[in-house]
Amino acid sequence: MHAMYRLTRFTRLTTIKPQFPKYTHSPIQTRTMRLPYAPNTPPADSPAETSDIYARIAARRNPRPLIPLDLSLLHSPPVADGWNSFIGAIRSKTILDGGLMELAVCRVAVLNDAVYEWNAHAPLALKGGIKPAELAVSMTLPSTANSDGEVLKALEDSCLTDAEKAVIRYTDQMTQTVKVEEGVFGALKTVGFSEREIVELTTGVAGYNCVSRFLVALDVGENNDKKMKSVDELVAAL
Repeated sequence: MHAMYRLTRFTRLTTIKPQFPKYTHSPIQTRTMRLPYAPNTPPADSPAETSDIYARIAARRNPRPLIPLDLSLLHSPPVADGWNSFIGAIRSKTILDGGLMELAVCRVAVLNDAVYEWNAHAPLALKGGIKPAELAVSMTLPSTANSDGEVLKALEDSCLTDAEKAVIRYTDQMTQTVKVEEGVFGALKTVGFSEREIVELTTGVAGYNCVSRFLVALDVGENNDKKMKSVDELVAAL
């Protein structure tokens, strides 16, 4: 910047230094969930029913502590209780192959950009028998919901089994177009799913769409600005 000058009574040039506002460093803002988390134990003045709800959720999580999702839902104990019962049934009382269920959950997470959900369930998919290359397909394959020819060919040429392909197509349409084509539904029967397994897969996809939308809307766990863990990272952590 050019300095400014003025003529003094002694006919000398003196410099007038430009004045700048003093710079103050703003502290880095830590991203937090959009609501404060509920306490991890029942408030002292809460009714016995609330304490019972806390106990039921803690029993399902045992030996782990309550997670951020629980502490978000517990702002409304009755909702948290119903959620715990519904998701608990999907997670522990279904007969559908666990790997296929987790593959569907992971696909929902990818389609809805639910980082929290992916990072929590992708390791479970691997532990449930989904191979790393198969999980990678669920992460990178564009949506098949609109039956795009190139995408369907990529799915067909992938390393997924016939059952996994059927799950991906069903999950994509349930999540994005809601209405499921007859051929997509029929593929579930073709690969051998029973009526009970189809109901369980359907409730799993619907339920975890609910979960992902709750997680992302409230930024539970402060994950919305983060990237999903890569399959390589997940495998290395097992």
